This record gives sequence, C-alpha cells and structure tokens, in this order.
Amino acid sequence: MLSTILIACALVAVTVAVHAVGLAALASALSSKHAQAPTRFWPIAWLLIRVTWALLLIHVIEIAVWGLFFLWAECLPDAESAFYFSGVTYATVGYGDLVLPQPWRMLGPVEGLTGILMCGLSTGFFFAFLSRVFGARFRTEPT
Repeated sequence: MLSTILIACALVAVTVAVHAVGLAALASALSSKHAQAPTRFWPIAWLLIRVTWALLLIHVIEIAVWGLFFLWAECLPDAESAFYFSGVTYATVGYGDLVLPQPWRMLGPVEGLTGILMCGLSTGFFFAFLSRVFGARFRTEPT
C-alpha cells in the first residue's frame, strides 16, 4: 500500500511538472507573439484554436505518462487498454469497463483527481489569457 501511495505521488508530481512546463512555454510563446490582440474574426478564431490545441496536447502528454506507467507495471493487458483507461480516468469519464488490479486500484481515483485539477488549471489559464488579450478591447471608460 505504501509503495502504491509513493508511486501515485510520483505520478502526480510528474503530471504537475508537465503541466507547469507546458503552461509556462505556452504563456511565453503567447506573450511574445500576441502583445496586440487580433481584431478580425479569422485571426481571433485561429488564435483560440491554437491555444486550445496546445492545451489538449499538454493533457495528452499527461495521459500518456499515466498510460505508460500502467503499461510498464502490467496493470492492464496492452497499450491500447492502458492509454484508454488513462484517458477515461484522467477526464473523469470513468466508464468502468476496465479496472486496475487490486494492488493498483488506488491509482484510478488519484489520476482522476489529478486530471480534474489539471483541467481546471487549463481552464483558468485560458480564461486569464482571454481576459488579458481581449479584456482591454472590451472595457469601457466610466462616464
């Protein structure tokens, strides 16, 4: 049990580190390229699409970290099952069609909690980005 908890802590730490590095890289790229907000429809749409894809890529990397562990530890029978279980758990869908063996069961809820926290962090980042880039454009001066 203690080893499972330590492994869970290590997986959470790796997940948070990947997310922090990914958001820092994205913030750095966005701040240098988008000091001025686009004003036309398609440039705005394209910017939002790129930010969304970058955030999704960060989450896919994190899901892969968990999936690779499940595969390495032989928690699930094959790579497809490991990555599927990881994605469903990380996204907190939890179909229940695959379950971890008894010694590893605690990792499921830990991955789900980590996933929901990382999704919340991405949502906060996206909101802050939109507020910063487009907020000044929509603020009105008090009369």
